[in-house]
Amino acid sequence: MVSGRNTVDLNSDVGERASALLDGSEEQLLRLVSSANIACGGHAGNAASMKAVVTMCLACGVSIGAHPGFPDRARFGRTKIDIPASKLEASVREQVESLLDISAGVGAIVRHVKPHGALYNAASKDRWFAEIIANAISSVNRNLVLVGLVGSPMLDVWRSAGFTVVGEAFADRRYEPDGTLRSRSLGGALITNPEDAATQAGGIVCDGVVVAVDGSRLTVQAQTICIHSDTENAIALASRIRTHLLGAGVTIEPF
Repeated sequence: MVSGRNTVDLNSDVGERASALLDGSEEQLLRLVSSANIACGGHAGNAASMKAVVTMCLACGVSIGAHPGFPDRARFGRTKIDIPASKLEASVREQVESLLDISAGVGAIVRHVKPHGALYNAASKDRWFAEIIANAISSVNRNLVLVGLVGSPMLDVWRSAGFTVVGEAFADRRYEPDGTLRSRSLGGALITNPEDAATQAGGIVCDGVVVAVDGSRLTVQAQTICIHSDTENAIALASRIRTHLLGAGVTIEPF
C-alpha cells in the first residue's frame, strides 16, 4: 500500500554530453525515465544534440522539456554569474525557443521548462531570478509548465505569473535542513549508491519525506523526481529507483 503519491514522474537532465549520445548511455537512461530536460545551448547542447535527444524522446515515449541555464558553457552553468536581467531573460528565451523550433521540425512538442544548475538554485532562493525566468517564458509560450524545487519560493512566483508549476525533488542529491540542496562543493552532496537513491526516492514518493544531512525529516510533496544524467552510476540509479517504485505500487508517468 502506497501511503503517498501513487503516480510520479521520473525526469533527467540530458543532452549535456556528446559522449553520452555516442556511446548509447543517453538512450539507455531515457528508457528508464518519463520526462527529459534537454540542454538547449546555454550551459551545454547545440542544434545537433537537441535534435538527437528529441528524436530519442519520441522513440522512447518520453515527455520533452527545455533545460535553460546561465550562458556559461565553460563552467557548465553551475556557477552563478553576474549578468544583467535583460540579457539573462533574453538568453533563457532564446534557449527555449531553440528547442521549440527544433522539436517542431521533427513533430515533437515541448511541454515544460526546468532551469539548470546555478540558475535553478538562484531562482529557488531569490524571487528576482524566478521572475526573470517567468518573464522569459511568458514571451515564448505561457502554456509551458515550469518545474522547480518543491517548497521553494520560485514555485510561488511562477504560480502568481499564471503558470502551471510542478514541484521537483531529487533522488541523487542530499538536502540541507532548510530544504535546499546541499552544495556540490561540499562533501556528501551526491548520492551515487543505487540502493541509497532508491530509498530516498521511495521516501519522497511513498511517504512524502526526505532525510536531510543532519538526520532531520523534511516533508516534501513532489510530482517529479530527478536523476542527473552526469551523476556517477546514473543508469544504475535510474534502474533501481524505477524497480523500487514500481514494486511499491507507484505508476511512473509524465506529469
